[in-house]
Amino acid sequence: MTNERPLILITNDDGVWAKGINELIECLKDLGDLVVFAPDGPRSGMGSAITSLVPIKYALLKKEEGLTIYSCTGTPVDCVKLAINEVLERKPDLLVSGINHGGNMAICVNYSGTMGAAAEGCIFNIPSIGVSLLDHAADADFSECCRLGRMLARRVLKEGLPHGTYLNLNVPKLPQVKGLKVCRQADGRWVREFMRSENACGEPVFWLTGAFESAKPIHPDNDMLALDSGYASLVPCKIDVTDYDFMNTLNGWSLQIFNS
Repeated sequence: MTNERPLILITNDDGVWAKGINELIECLKDLGDLVVFAPDGPRSGMGSAITSLVPIKYALLKKEEGLTIYSCTGTPVDCVKLAINEVLERKPDLLVSGINHGGNMAICVNYSGTMGAAAEGCIFNIPSIGVSLLDHAADADFSECCRLGRMLARRVLKEGLPHGTYLNLNVPKLPQVKGLKVCRQADGRWVREFMRSENACGEPVFWLTGAFESAKPIHPDNDMLALDSGYASLVPCKIDVTDYDFMNTLNGWSLQIFNS
């Protein structure tokens, strides 16, 4: 690694062999020295899960000038933690997680391994971005997603991000988006989340499925509406989950609870 070039840490939750992460490598390789530290297989839906009961390990897959690739047996967050604590010689200037095969808009940000890794980078005070394409296909066309992800990465490298803030970029499945909208996270939840079936022994088994149900009222600047309208969405996310608006009310509760 050369100290003159930015150091960019890349990870994902689809695994080191996924097309999305390899497309991301190609579009970012001239922006700095890349270290890829990604799971050795799919880890979708891991959120901020960490491995604590069994040891994890990593393996070097490739090393050339400006690019080093490792696989790891852990979760996306494990990858970020292990890379920063044990492998990298210096703190990355940027972390990019993705490109995810499938969207991470609305409440999905809470479940996503892609966004969990971005949040972990933010915890280490590294400017961090999660990038997702609304296409689950293994051979999806990432061209437009790469274009926008690269432009965002360049800007973040130049400007940085506020402490405790990381970015969630989602791109619709279109050859060319209408634009990029800064959005709020859509409010809602998943419903009808399981499909019931039976195994060979006649025992019930459940497959994760479901549909997203928007809450009312619907804010016009939410990410799902932007994506449905052909725009890419960019949501600033916070590590601090404190509800500051509710603190005064809760202070009143605490006095009543303590004195009751």
